[in-house]
Amino acid sequence: MGKKIVTSTYFNYLSDIFIPAISWALITLPLWLSPFHPALVAYFIIAFDLYFFYKGLTNVYYASKSYKEIFNKEKVKFYQKKTLIHGGKKIYHVVIIPNYKEPVYKLEATIKSLLNNDYPYKDKIYLVLAFEKREKEAKIKAKILTKKFNQYFSKIFTTFHEVLENEIPGKASNQTFATKIIYQFIKDASISSKNTLITICDADSHLPKNYFSYLTYEYLKDKNRNYHFYWAPVLLYNNFWQLPIVVRIQATISSILRLAFLSDKENLIQISTYSTSLWLLNDLGYWDVDIIPEDWHVYLQAFFKYGAKVKTQPLFTIISGDAVYAGSVFKTLINRYEQEKRWAWGVSDVGYAIKKFFSTPQINPFLKIKKILYLAETHLFWPTSFFILTLSSSIPPLINPVFKRTVMGFLLPKLSGLILTLTSFMLVFYVYLDIQLRKKIKVKTTFSTLPMLIIQWYFLPIVSFLFSSLPALESHTRILFRKKLKYKVTEKV
Repeated sequence: MGKKIVTSTYFNYLSDIFIPAISWALITLPLWLSPFHPALVAYFIIAFDLYFFYKGLTNVYYASKSYKEIFNKEKVKFYQKKTLIHGGKKIYHVVIIPNYKEPVYKLEATIKSLLNNDYPYKDKIYLVLAFEKREKEAKIKAKILTKKFNQYFSKIFTTFHEVLENEIPGKASNQTFATKIIYQFIKDASISSKNTLITICDADSHLPKNYFSYLTYEYLKDKNRNYHFYWAPVLLYNNFWQLPIVVRIQATISSILRLAFLSDKENLIQISTYSTSLWLLNDLGYWDVDIIPEDWHVYLQAFFKYGAKVKTQPLFTIISGDAVYAGSVFKTLINRYEQEKRWAWGVSDVGYAIKKFFSTPQINPFLKIKKILYLAETHLFWPTSFFILTLSSSIPPLINPVFKRTVMGFLLPKLSGLILTLTSFMLVFYVYLDIQLRKKIKVKTTFSTLPMLIIQWYFLPIVSFLFSSLPALESHTRILFRKKLKYKVTEKV
């Protein structure tokens, strides 16, 4: 018995460190392989550069496709659709806003965005303000917000989550606590959990006017709706012109990448703000309460229970959100680093998926492998790309002078530079799409700001290192050495 426990513990650790170990192996590969096989290192670097170029092209393609589809869907009056008018009467919406130490005005702005909707059955919308009990001002905030907005919803619930011993403070444990209360209310009211849609809404996410109508319409005509998540991209533009330049670049990149994810339907997994049925959440046992990044994780919980039926369905509309901004530049940069580190902690999902691979024989193994490979690709690319793209090509000739005198040694830096230069031309598309997207949510671009929108991209290598690869690498390294990460709420003022 003891031997089995030791073996299981060892396997769990190996599963968890699998991707972090590969990340470090790839980053240091030019250092330890160049003395013996520099040509192999060169082929690897060129292959990675070409792969990066390919990813850039696909992102441009998918982002363009998503933008066009959003433009088309804007013209559709979902609230007038027969499917919605006849079937919408039985659908209930519960919007859960998990929050901790959020300013009242920030929560008010988010709630006001919910009021500005074209949904024909407004009496079927419930609001849940999911506070943390450890926040001293929580009950005061609850009273202020309930008094101000109570008349606009069928009911406003205020929940106060107390962190238990087996829980990690954060969205997952808070949402689980709140949703269990809602499930009991829905059950007592004799409402079907399959007709109840839960929308997890970040405290700074402003839902578009057509969100509930669009979501309900898609849900009603979806044959496998009970196994699906629904997601519209959160574009980080609410406070765009307040941001320090380096954070603004990341807000732009994150927004456009999320737009690209929307049309990649085969690999789409929800991020941040999303919707799904109460039935599915209850059947899963809600979110695992001992994890930090909950959005991809709950998708994987569902996938390893139901297999191919589980999908994230795209909603081609725009949710606007805040990028990190803490008032001062220095504090904003620190918070941005911490946020990226928290997001990158999602690499722990790969270990979770590997363990589930062996305990879910009912799921098609090839489908599971495909899912694991996608997770691995995403989390490997994150910490390694900066190092491989910018530094690796110069290392083999330095470490192995003989290789420098070969044709490949001579060509490697030049080929690598050429591929990256070609890739950088895609930034023109990013600038254009960034302006068009912000126009849709009324964040204007004046003529005088155009030069800065172009010049800022010269800071991209620094930004990629300090606020993407480095925090991701720290998360990977923490997992390698079993150093836990504390959930820190990102301050947004």
